[in-house]
Amino acid sequence: MITRLLVANRGEIARRVFRTCRELGIETVAVHSDADAGMRFVADADVAVRLPGNTPAETYLRGDLVIEAAKRSGADAIHPGYGFLSENAAFAQQVIDAGLTWVGPAPDSIERMGSKIESKKLMEAAGVPVLGEFTPETATADDLPLLVKASAGGGGRGMRIVRELDELAREIAKAQSEAASAFGDGTVFVEPYIQSGRHIEVQVLGTPAESGGAIVLGERDCSVQRRHQKVIEEAPAPALPDATRKALHEAAKAAADAIDYRGAGTVEFLYDVAKDRFYFLEMNTRLQVEHPVTEAVYGVDLVALQIAVAEGRSLTDLEVASPRGHAIEVRLYAEDPTAGYQPQSGTLTRFEVPGVIGEFEAPFPGRSGIRLDSGVGSGDAIGTFYDAMIAKVIVWAPSRDQALRQLAGALARAEIHGLRTNRDLLVNLLRDPVVVDAQMDTTWLDGADLSVLGAAPGGELTVPLSGFAAAIALAERARVSAKVQSRIPAGFRNVVAHPQETVFLVGGAEGEELPVRWYGGRSFSSADLEDVVVVSAGQDQVVLETGGVRRTFVVRVTGDAGQEAVDVESPLGHVALRRKPRFVDPASQVAAGSLLAPMPGAVVAIHARVGDEVAEGQPILVMEAMKMQHTIAAPYAGTVTELAATVGQQVEAGTVLAVVTPDSEEEGTD
Repeated sequence: MITRLLVANRGEIARRVFRTCRELGIETVAVHSDADAGMRFVADADVAVRLPGNTPAETYLRGDLVIEAAKRSGADAIHPGYGFLSENAAFAQQVIDAGLTWVGPAPDSIERMGSKIESKKLMEAAGVPVLGEFTPETATADDLPLLVKASAGGGGRGMRIVRELDELAREIAKAQSEAASAFGDGTVFVEPYIQSGRHIEVQVLGTPAESGGAIVLGERDCSVQRRHQKVIEEAPAPALPDATRKALHEAAKAAADAIDYRGAGTVEFLYDVAKDRFYFLEMNTRLQVEHPVTEAVYGVDLVALQIAVAEGRSLTDLEVASPRGHAIEVRLYAEDPTAGYQPQSGTLTRFEVPGVIGEFEAPFPGRSGIRLDSGVGSGDAIGTFYDAMIAKVIVWAPSRDQALRQLAGALARAEIHGLRTNRDLLVNLLRDPVVVDAQMDTTWLDGADLSVLGAAPGGELTVPLSGFAAAIALAERARVSAKVQSRIPAGFRNVVAHPQETVFLVGGAEGEELPVRWYGGRSFSSADLEDVVVVSAGQDQVVLETGGVRRTFVVRVTGDAGQEAVDVESPLGHVALRRKPRFVDPASQVAAGSLLAPMPGAVVAIHARVGDEVAEGQPILVMEAMKMQHTIAAPYAGTVTELAATVGQQVEAGTVLAVVTPDSEEEGTD
């Protein structure tokens, strides 16, 4: 029996495992990096052990430090969560050799499924359909498009689509570099790329052969992806023929039984909709990020079942009923979809989702509502060292249509302030006819117009009306806080000659200017917007009527006076503003020709030196964010006059990395 369990992970998944442990009466241990010392998962645990350093390589990927932490804290078991060391067979064996209980499959099972190349051979021998493989020497133009994949990878890292044969070798090299960085293994392989495919995965729970072998707990559809990373997951998979669904379950059971698999795992398939055929992709020998949707429709606790298997308890009494209702999960990220999904960092000043009936607690069948799995909350920081996921938001409802509508509504009404997120994209996706009609495939989102799909739904009046409401609220705050004459109406003038003006920056310090001109006194009015009536005005709430339609604008203000951050919530959507300071700090200015970090991340390569003459578009540096590499090139021909970054340096968005002085002033003024 496990008495004290250490989670070799962080954030949301650590908190998820701790929740089940509390219910089972198991004590918990957290390990944490220096950057994570103040995170909620650390506070959730009964005891915590520091792993010195910040990066994953220094901390959560150091199996020796994790095992040492388990011994120091008196833990007798280790749960790996997902990511980091969860599918590292050598680490699993080290845990067992240390006399600790490993909450996961046998190291041999991890090893056999860890290589996508070898696992495909194993699955083919077990009768599971697989895709063929190619090399640069055997591939022809007729085989295009092709997909380069990392053998040890996942999450889209080390993955490249090739549509031109002469690009294959180059894309293989890029994939090898990404895979080596993300997984410590640069091995890749090439297979056919099915453009209209859906990503269907089957949840299995491996038990001994004498107990009947693997138990199948239905399937999930994870077809809505961006850059091969999942965005929306749901169970059961919609628009799937019953015969195909049954065949998928049988193939997944055969895959798990072929390696005598134990515990929770997921067998992933690519479903060719046009041909109604499916092919084995990989087996994830761990708990999946999207496991809550399976828990919701089957009424099970997969972490509790993992622990039961690890303790050697029989699951012959486990009754697997048919799935009830429908569950959908979305991944809320600190990223800007309209800017190429650039990851964001900063303080999450406010994070409130309406309708949440439980954190890390499944809304089991018959209990409709929202479940929130998150490692952060209001006031917490989203850093640059780890994944930018803020939360998983999950809904269960009696029908798929109801689940889509309920989840979209909860996200639309959520208050998520402090940094850009993909919230608007998620709301629009859940309401998009392609998703509603279950016509999505794994490439659909990559071809979508994100300037529309990722934008707030309110229309062209959203920003002007929100800015006007913000200006009124700030004026009211100034009046109420005034030490003298606080009863005089905001903006009052004996003789009204010119309107007051409040200038905001839309979206943050680097945003577009939004000047708001208004008149104060006994009532407010706009100098810019026609047919707008101020029904009521307060420090935190402004009611406006325009075109006969009345709307309430909730205004949240943070920061120092004169440069406040203002978040406005209304039925039109969320608008983030920052008051433009009257005087600009000279230290905040950057020189012309400065190459700025477009996102938080790490500098992984520098291809130029100070004094080098470079051509327009020539690569200067390479950054890595979320394990994907991004090249930063010279904006014009010139000379590298400054290099402010070093390889391995972790930088925030907007950091000056290098300066290129143009060959002529004219080139630098475009």
